Amino acid sequence: MTTRKDLSELRSQRWFASDDMRGFAHRQRTQQMGMRREEFMGRPVIGIINTWSEMSPCHSHLRDRAEAVKRGVWQAGGYPVEMPALSVGEVMVKPTTMLYRNFLAMECEELLRSHPIDGAVLLGGCDKSTPGLLMGAFSMDIPVIYCPAGPMSNGQWRGIKTGAGTHTKKYWDELRAGNITKDDWVDLESRMTRSAGTCNTIGTASTMTSIADAMGMTLSGASSIPATDSGHPRMASLCGTRIVEMVWEDLKPSDILNKASFENGLVAYMALGGSTNAAVHLVAMARRAGIDLTLDDMSAMAAKVPVAANVFPSGEYLMEDFYFAGGLNALLRKFSHHLDLSRPTVNGKTIGENIANADCWNDDVIRDESNPVVPLSKGKTLEVLRGNLAPNGAVMKSSAANPKFLKHVGPAIVFDDPATMNKTLDRDDVEVTEDTVIILRNAGPVGAPGMPEWGNLPIPKKLLKQGVRDMVRICDGRMSGTHYGTCILHVSPEAAVGGPLALVKTSDLIELDVVAGTINMKVSDEELAARRAEWKPTARIYERSFAALYQQHVSQADQGCDFDFLSGPAKVPDPVIF
Repeated sequence: MTTRKDLSELRSQRWFASDDMRGFAHRQRTQQMGMRREEFMGRPVIGIINTWSEMSPCHSHLRDRAEAVKRGVWQAGGYPVEMPALSVGEVMVKPTTMLYRNFLAMECEELLRSHPIDGAVLLGGCDKSTPGLLMGAFSMDIPVIYCPAGPMSNGQWRGIKTGAGTHTKKYWDELRAGNITKDDWVDLESRMTRSAGTCNTIGTASTMTSIADAMGMTLSGASSIPATDSGHPRMASLCGTRIVEMVWEDLKPSDILNKASFENGLVAYMALGGSTNAAVHLVAMARRAGIDLTLDDMSAMAAKVPVAANVFPSGEYLMEDFYFAGGLNALLRKFSHHLDLSRPTVNGKTIGENIANADCWNDDVIRDESNPVVPLSKGKTLEVLRGNLAPNGAVMKSSAANPKFLKHVGPAIVFDDPATMNKTLDRDDVEVTEDTVIILRNAGPVGAPGMPEWGNLPIPKKLLKQGVRDMVRICDGRMSGTHYGTCILHVSPEAAVGGPLALVKTSDLIELDVVAGTINMKVSDEELAARRAEWKPTARIYERSFAALYQQHVSQADQGCDFDFLSGPAKVPDPVIF
């Protein structure tokens, strides 16, 4: 039987229960907002960390969802307080939301610590909001539930299913190739994203929310509910009710998470055919929880669990179809033999109990190991590559690559910045063939800074006109989870800190062997030593701002890109009150 906390043990009572001047001021100022004393005294205080923003269309409904959470909190006898946090919404934030993931993690942790918060519901969903909020919550370690924003409604253009991000890239290539008109392009932009919510493909957003779900940090199956479905505000209200119960039970992330919890998340990641971006986030999240999770752990799971969700960019359907087919719980049930079914979740049940009766209503959308979307022999959700080009590792999604490039040797064409690359690759006289290996460097965590999604490097326009749609491309940055192709990403160490990528020259032969797990430049050790002696680091342009802090303290991609002073499970004391 769960031991119930006493009111006097709640964090918030340090603020509200004392008879001194400070306690008086806290109660007085709460009443200043129109609250009756009885509405907040003697109740758990529930923080609602809300990443709503009008610059984050994926989160544009979260202000309403916060109201639904409040309904549930009030019903359960809690006192809800909404607190805004950095939205880190993709598309609008430049150079990348990844630059600000750690900012959000810091903000979440400090909001929870510095205020009289007993438990929290975290509202997010767009790519970096899930890891950012959870990293902060893991470090704070009070009861929390993650409430995912949900995917947007299905898109369609001229009778063709269109997935946000995936088809943006596909049709951009067709526009550059001259196969669609500018009028087509304008028409497409107003029709493809039909509602609030995150990308309706297995991009980074649904990858990360599904991983959080499989780890036990959301209400069971919450990650699959579409943003505009009436079930979504009902789920948000239930989050409010449940978090009050979790406060009394003192059920914290540290009670839910261990290595097996993260491995359950990896099962979801691989079966979904998820985004390569998850590889960076999961390492950072695990370290905040005091758990050792590596790229090799991910590679081992990828070798066992094939892509089984028939959803863009690997498949043919969209997230709304996935939900109607049974959602994440149906997928997890088909892969339950890979899961630790004993792991607890925020709803108080084990993951095994949560998925025991999950039904699949469409076996073409949600497949199993006997009929995967991509058999393991044809490609995996995540490949980890090492060699003299990436001694600490690089990643790729071989399930989204053209199989003919999985063993390849070709000459490099090297770029130091995306502007020069884009201009050069649009020229008709650029010296490239389908065998050329395109390299962009200085796109890593320090070099860019922030490791932007520049890694889905463009196919040269002249090759697009010839029908080429994939080539080997290498970058120390990232790629959108909605994208596809033979892209080697997260090269570590990055060029800006002197990684071997900094030493590559145009015309060097690059050798990729995915089966062997290697990525090498065919240059002698003596020549590389000579190049290193001549190498000079690129000047850093940030002398102040958050970007300057980021460049000084961020770790490399294989280490999670967290800050050195934040990574790890060391506890920080609650603030003193005088």
